[in-house]
Amino acid sequence: MRDNKGFTLIELLIVVVIIGILAAIAIPKFSATREKAYFAAMKSDLKNLASQQEIYYADNYSYTTSTVDLAFTNSEGVTVGIAASTSGWAASATHSALGTAEGCALYYGTATAPGSPISPSAPGEVACTN
Repeated sequence: MRDNKGFTLIELLIVVVIIGILAAIAIPKFSATREKAYFAAMKSDLKNLASQQEIYYADNYSYTTSTVDLAFTNSEGVTVGIAASTSGWAASATHSALGTAEGCALYYGTATAPGSPISPSAPGEVACTN
């Protein structure tokens, strides 16, 4: 009589199937969480930009489209477009990992966000496509 130690082929197949089921559940959840993180980065950048614009306005009595003048640095993967007028400013943000139709926008005064896929309903409100 032989003393067989180890797993049978059926036991190994069952383990592989269980791992496959767990992966099928976890991967979509991970993707959704990652997308939320991209939108959070865009919202955060727009709020930081709003603070920098107001500081710039307090010093210069005008708004600017220059991120250098604002001392503003965007998050990795986020592209921010700024439009300014004498009566307000607006900005839109997109993320390189999302589609071009997805993004966030913010405005103050009468300016409109450049190339924005959406339009916020009120000044100072960050609105996103998600």
